[in-house]
Amino acid sequence: MQELGRKSVEEFRQAEKIPVILVLENIRSAYNVGSVFRTSDAFLVQAIYITGYSAKPPHKEIKKTALGAEETVEWKHFKSAAEAIAELRAMGFNVYAAEQAEGSFKLNAIDFDHSEKIAVVFGNEVTGVEQSTISLCDGCLEIPQLGMKHSLNIATAAGVVLWELVRRRI
Repeated sequence: MQELGRKSVEEFRQAEKIPVILVLENIRSAYNVGSVFRTSDAFLVQAIYITGYSAKPPHKEIKKTALGAEETVEWKHFKSAAEAIAELRAMGFNVYAAEQAEGSFKLNAIDFDHSEKIAVVFGNEVTGVEQSTISLCDGCLEIPQLGMKHSLNIATAAGVVLWELVRRRI
């Protein structure tokens, strides 16, 4: 483990985080929530905001896929995405929805400033990000997809988006 450069729980908690917060809006699967925790730990994400009926720790299915990341990544629960976005705005975050929409920004074509605080809302596995939530965002980030399917599992989408937001900062 030492050769891999992995942080202890305490080292993780003390480490400077990347100013990225993920907002999970009405995610049906606790396994997806757990996967997002695990990916967020891997990229030193500042926090996860869990909204609506999304499962939150402690939860058996989250624990199974998070593999302990639910204990290292800071998280907070809000009744609605609107409440989470209001707090993010007060903290100086720009907020984007991960969604395919007219006028969306292609993820691979965006050049975010390294110091910019970014929050990304990920929506329900079937219905996506609520339109009322999209209207509160600075825009939509779209993952270019080349095949027949034009949707990704929320945990996969979160991994792709996080990598793109973090890779230029490391």
